[in-house]
Amino acid sequence: MRQIFLDTETTGLYPDQGHRIIEIAAVEIFNRRPTQRHFHVYINPEREIDAGAQEVHGISLEFLQDKPLFSQVAQEFIDFVQGAELIIHNAPFDVGFLNMELSRLGMERLEQSVSNIVDTLKMAKEARPGQRNNLDALCRHFGIDNSKRTLHGALLDAELLAEVYIAMTRGQESLLMELSGAESQVSQAALNVDYSALKLLVADHEELATHHQYIDSLAKSGAKPW
Repeated sequence: MRQIFLDTETTGLYPDQGHRIIEIAAVEIFNRRPTQRHFHVYINPEREIDAGAQEVHGISLEFLQDKPLFSQVAQEFIDFVQGAELIIHNAPFDVGFLNMELSRLGMERLEQSVSNIVDTLKMAKEARPGQRNNLDALCRHFGIDNSKRTLHGALLDAELLAEVYIAMTRGQESLLMELSGAESQVSQAALNVDYSALKLLVADHEELATHHQYIDSLAKSGAKPW
């Protein structure tokens, strides 16, 4: 299965108030193994960045001045995620921003390009009710090294999310391995039958005579004995 772990950084919290995306990162995993393929881009938002948002991600408008516009990277992004399962922490936030940006260009909603969208924040809340379930808390819970995460950065966060997701779903992987192992054992058992222990029973003369009489009666009636 092809899965894409995605994160964004933005100028603020609310796309309906004109806030824009300034960074997109998407990391690819195939059959639960990293492929080393990723999509990562900084974007010029053509507007100011809220002070609170800049404190979180540390990205300044000055740094973004020479970066491409969303319109210049939109198709490349869609091509990268096309047909994959998207896995996002707090998916409604990122999907809301991406759909806003796509709608500005008259492009289809993100849901039309991917096979599925999984929200790992929702998964974590169901598995750990009443506990902190942000990315840092989940890294601590699963023993994942997040020491490089001094600020929110989309690429690092997407990579950490991939590790968290693999850890969260490890039980499913073990179950599949157990089922596969059991199937292998059954197949092997079928191959290891000791045919020398089987008894060969041969029909006697009386049984053979009765059988031939039955075949003859079928033939006389016009029925086929096979």
